[in-house]
Amino acid sequence: MLPDPQVVTISRFLVDQERRFPEATGAFTNILHDIALAAKVISREVRKAGLVDILGHAGLENVHGEEVQKLDVFANDVLYRALDHTGYVACLASEESEDIIPIPERFPAGEYVVLYDPLDGSSNIDVNVSIGTIFSIHRKISAGERGVLEDCLQPGFRQLAAGYALYGSSTMLVYTTGAGVHGFTLDPSLGEFLLSHPGMRIPDPPAKTYSVNEAYYNRWSAGQQRLVSWLKGEGGFGSRYIGSLVADVHRTLLQGGLFMYPADRVHPEGKLRLLYEMAPMAMIVTQAGGRASDGRGDLLDIQPRSLHQRTPVYLGSPGFVELAERYLAGDPEV
Repeated sequence: MLPDPQVVTISRFLVDQERRFPEATGAFTNILHDIALAAKVISREVRKAGLVDILGHAGLENVHGEEVQKLDVFANDVLYRALDHTGYVACLASEESEDIIPIPERFPAGEYVVLYDPLDGSSNIDVNVSIGTIFSIHRKISAGERGVLEDCLQPGFRQLAAGYALYGSSTMLVYTTGAGVHGFTLDPSLGEFLLSHPGMRIPDPPAKTYSVNEAYYNRWSAGQQRLVSWLKGEGGFGSRYIGSLVADVHRTLLQGGLFMYPADRVHPEGKLRLLYEMAPMAMIVTQAGGRASDGRGDLLDIQPRSLHQRTPVYLGSPGFVELAERYLAGDPEV
């Protein structure tokens, strides 16, 4: 039986989008398709995680000194193997690797750079909380045949595409190429991502909710403390915090609100990674009608200085992000 003509797979959607650009070579579409395939493979292993010897620690530490989970290692390898041989990618960069990841000399290199967090929220693996994969795509800007560090250290506004896969009660892939945000849900019976959330927009009016780890309240600046006190008091906001970045941002995208991971005394530069986590999330939220800030200005304007640079983050509904910036700046009128 032929599929319902109203059912749009991600492959069909990508091809339809590509047809709008006659000069397109297909390379960009193929990279997104390869990432979608990797997300399917990772999703399958996440679903099996409680049944096989894949949970727990791998006995390694990543570049940030965090103990690497077995699924982290698996997801990192899946993404690398999905992208290293295609001839479309100049180099890769992963949150799990200290340096950029070159394309093996036996394979041709392309014109695009892919940065990714293979399994964000991996500390939640053993307790079955939603986790995800985050990715960012840039065009190579260096003159050489293969990618170098310079190609990875580009500000977020230069991203060609960004997205995430969420492994929760269902598996979703959400991405943008700078022309809106679209969400796809994996149908396990078909093994296909189907278009389920076309043209995603942060709702207006948004939900009056904020998301932040209040266990760190005593580490925060006075402005951050005043902001949260106002939100939960006079502001009438409710608190919604999962502790998994992809899940918290996904909820904010669907419902509106304010997600925060501020700087504090222990992490004065913030904790979340700019290139692998927050630049792609900022592009998605901005394309959905929201805002993303480091507390001072647009997060997409930050020029990265290093591969694993960290940043504070405030993202979500534009008015709420602006309010946060005013509190942090000590605006006497708030």
